[in-house]
Amino acid sequence: MTLASQLAAGVQALGLESVVSDEMQAKCLAYIALLQKWNKVYNLTAVRDPQEMLSLHILDSLSVLPHIQSGRLLDVGSGGGLPGLIIAITRPDVQVTTIDTVQKKAIFMRQVKAELGLSNVEVVHGRVEAYQPPSPFDQVISRAFSDIALFRRLTMHLIVAHGRWLAMKGVVPDEELQLASVIPSEIIRLQVPNLQAERHLIVFENS
Repeated sequence: MTLASQLAAGVQALGLESVVSDEMQAKCLAYIALLQKWNKVYNLTAVRDPQEMLSLHILDSLSVLPHIQSGRLLDVGSGGGLPGLIIAITRPDVQVTTIDTVQKKAIFMRQVKAELGLSNVEVVHGRVEAYQPPSPFDQVISRAFSDIALFRRLTMHLIVAHGRWLAMKGVVPDEELQLASVIPSEIIRLQVPNLQAERHLIVFENS
């Protein structure tokens, strides 16, 4: 089974075939090719196998699409651009900013932006707590960036009133939620095709 057919099957399993077009799927595959190429030199991800990249990175990122609203989104600690660049590819109605402290990761994300023609992406190299954008974001997302309390504290100045934090997690992080002393507005179980591990999206409103 080719990578393209595996991606198409994954998109269908997620119920996203009307959202993620063939052209968008081709860009997701081009992203994997770039990640593989750059990984040999820059060590951007511990995942080496393209099939694992597809399930652990691409389909995992696509699983949050139904919960992303249009507007401006910040992806904190984006690393190689996950989930931010995949959201940008598949949701042209979302203006995505990715931020990471590691320069080689920011350089890679800028290369992806250029090669895939992602006009709705801005890449920032720097620390999120020091970042001062011209205007705040409607949504702030992270995937394995930090615990929830720290994630919210470092990005409090970056989110609009009534904006939303979206924390991508594995099992429900009960201890993190207790330490954050804030009640999530939603805890959404994500079903990621070809991934046996539990995945959840923890949503907080900036009330």
